[in-house]
Amino acid sequence: MRRTAARAGAGPVVDAPAPDPVAGRVPGQTAAPAPARAPAPAPVSVPQQLRTEFPFELPRGYVDASGTVHRDGVMRLATARDELIPLRDVRVQENPAYLSVVLLGRVITSLGTLASVHDGVVENMFASDLAFLQDFYRQVNAEGHTRAAVECPHCSEPFEVELGGSRLGES
Repeated sequence: MRRTAARAGAGPVVDAPAPDPVAGRVPGQTAAPAPARAPAPAPVSVPQQLRTEFPFELPRGYVDASGTVHRDGVMRLATARDELIPLRDVRVQENPAYLSVVLLGRVITSLGTLASVHDGVVENMFASDLAFLQDFYRQVNAEGHTRAAVECPHCSEPFEVELGGSRLGES
């Protein structure tokens, strides 16, 4: 026990118990709640901009009515609506191969100096340009998620396989 000094006008001197050196508190006192720790700040992440438009150059180019060749264009990411609406198109219902023409007409936002790009422009492209655009569409909208690394069970050679659909609109 230890004695405490009397304060002026505080009355008689009283013996006060000494604090427990292990617990750090005076016997008989209840432990004061530990101050709450503030949560660690969340790591600051820099928001990434979602890239929605992708430039391309056609291998041959679209030739318009005046003979001008248009090769440079921009394709935007497809939405679910872009893939659903063409399914209602009578031309697609009669001929499923027409799906890629209608779909590309919706997602190509510019081509050369053309005022607008639509399915009529796409259907008049050379076959090599159409094939290029179909492949580009898959690359832009799948971002590499349709390929898987596998290993040959016979020779153990690694290679990749395509997991996605074979036509546009088939994921």
